[in-house]
Amino acid sequence: MKFGELMIPFLLLFFSLSYTAFSYPAPLNCSDTSRVCTSFIAYNYKQQGGGGNAEEKNLEVIQSMFDVLPNDITIEGNNRDYVYIKKNCSCFSPIHKYLTTTTYTVRQNQGSVYDMVREAYAELAYINESNRTARYGAVISLRLLCGCSSGLWNYLMSYVMKDGDSIGSLASRFGVSMESIETLNGITNPDNVTVGDLYYIPLDSVPGDPYPQKTVSPAPVPAPSDEIVIATEVDHKSHFPYGWVIGGAGCALLLICVTIIICVYCQASKSRAKDNGKIPHKFHILGRSSFCCASGRDWKPNNEESGNRQSNIPKAVGADVFDMEKPVVFTYDEILSSTECFSDSFLLGHGTYGSVYYAVLRDQEVAIKRMAAMKTKEFLSEMKVLCKVHHSNLVELIGYAASDEELFLIYEHAQKGSLGSHLHDPHNKGNSSLSWIVRVQVALDAARGLEYIHEHTKTHYVHRDIKTSNILLDNSFRAKISDFGLAKLVGKTGEGEASVTKVVGTFGYLAPEYLSDGRATTKSDVYAFGIVLFELLSGKEAITRYDGPAYKNPERRSLASIMLAALKNSTSSMSMTSLRECIDPNLMDLYPYDCVYKVAMLAKQCVDEDPILRPDMKQVVITLSQILLSSVEWEATLAGNSQVFSGLVQGR
Repeated sequence: MKFGELMIPFLLLFFSLSYTAFSYPAPLNCSDTSRVCTSFIAYNYKQQGGGGNAEEKNLEVIQSMFDVLPNDITIEGNNRDYVYIKKNCSCFSPIHKYLTTTTYTVRQNQGSVYDMVREAYAELAYINESNRTARYGAVISLRLLCGCSSGLWNYLMSYVMKDGDSIGSLASRFGVSMESIETLNGITNPDNVTVGDLYYIPLDSVPGDPYPQKTVSPAPVPAPSDEIVIATEVDHKSHFPYGWVIGGAGCALLLICVTIIICVYCQASKSRAKDNGKIPHKFHILGRSSFCCASGRDWKPNNEESGNRQSNIPKAVGADVFDMEKPVVFTYDEILSSTECFSDSFLLGHGTYGSVYYAVLRDQEVAIKRMAAMKTKEFLSEMKVLCKVHHSNLVELIGYAASDEELFLIYEHAQKGSLGSHLHDPHNKGNSSLSWIVRVQVALDAARGLEYIHEHTKTHYVHRDIKTSNILLDNSFRAKISDFGLAKLVGKTGEGEASVTKVVGTFGYLAPEYLSDGRATTKSDVYAFGIVLFELLSGKEAITRYDGPAYKNPERRSLASIMLAALKNSTSSMSMTSLRECIDPNLMDLYPYDCVYKVAMLAKQCVDEDPILRPDMKQVVITLSQILLSSVEWEATLAGNSQVFSGLVQGR
């Protein structure tokens, strides 16, 4: 043991030296391994490589190379072939250098990986020199050089010097002083800079302009002279495509005939199905064209369907509820039959506004939420959101049913149940505990779902009830956010997106400003998500029993206060004794300390008392993506192969 203890600092020193021995330039030094900042990378997409010719490096290629969203890319313009990529930069703990992560997909089967990466990224990449042979389709995890400002500037940008560049030209180009560039890079002679070397540029604002869209407006055409008009008319008459017109008319008539035949056949099939009391086809998830009844103004039910619909829908549910898509309407008899009159053997659990049952409806597994008729407001809220919002990390609405006394919502079934059931005493509930990799993947999935409703829907929503019981897991343990009964549309204000409402939700997850003034914002959801991250780390509930040494009698405390107290005494991943005492024992110490510490610090940022200081969900997604990548690398080293990359990291 003594020999092993003596070898640890030597191995760390060797790792640090070997990492820098093959890499140039040297990254910026750092000390705070918990720090994460926004940085930029300047990329010359015509001079540098990347797996194709310059004209092939469109937005999608650049996104793939740097693992970013389209909004993270700006373009310089002024006939310069530069784009600027926004990346989260952090202090890499083993060597205390500022680096950011990305992945590179190998496009050919020859040559070395090292040469390909150098061709694609030039001096932006921080990679060991090796003779590893390229294999087509392999995904290589990389680190790129970045920097965090010490406070003198807002951002730092990594820039590779090219022909014609000088300290003076860069200072003028980016609106900074020559002295600031020289000081930052330790340059004593501004005339002695090397083409091809990487330098750091201080910035006060985001560089570049938004990346241009693919749609290009046609250039205006000058008005032709009278002679040109006459010549054109004569030419059109002489070459008029009569054959094409006749052929097109014939095809249109044929198409109309085929359509009429299909409609007649479908109507006959529907009649036969009604006669037999069966529906011959399986329904699909809402949002697919074969399933939806189209928009409200185009869909016209026949008299029989209209009568059934009105008899099964409470008066409070108006005809104008659905602006976009209409879900399937089930009969009350179907609901009763599929649940065997709501037998306890079909009960999945109890939600905020009703009970949830398992069922098989028309040959498809579903979950049915049973609500009292007085919960019309929550019923309509969830219907309005889920009829318009569709994402792989949001649970899908299939349909609904109603009686005089009850309302029912029918969703896709999540086979593995809620996240909470796998975290809080899982063995007593018949569930297996989750590994570290699965926990990070679940966190990333849920973050992507939240990011979608916060930023990418036509109208933005705040969920208002994010918690582990509302995060469901499918058969592959991929997460979906559910229960949109409290979801609220948020509008633009001078202070961001906000909606003033009465306070609803679950205690332990409610943000301080929401409790005090009922101001629901996307940052309220971020706070609740921070509590979810603490639950993933600790396995404890949001309000939990605490038996700490400072308390003689156990009491109920918020999980946030417990975890924040542990983080005060844990200054880094190398000295996190207090934090380790709070980690879920079901993990059995099988986790990478640096990744656990980064998740804890991310959760701490999410639950900051000042909502302005909390990250938005886009930043959370990027940070969790990087943590997942590091976790996959850690897991691969356990198998003795650090180059293995599992397929857990997927596009947003």
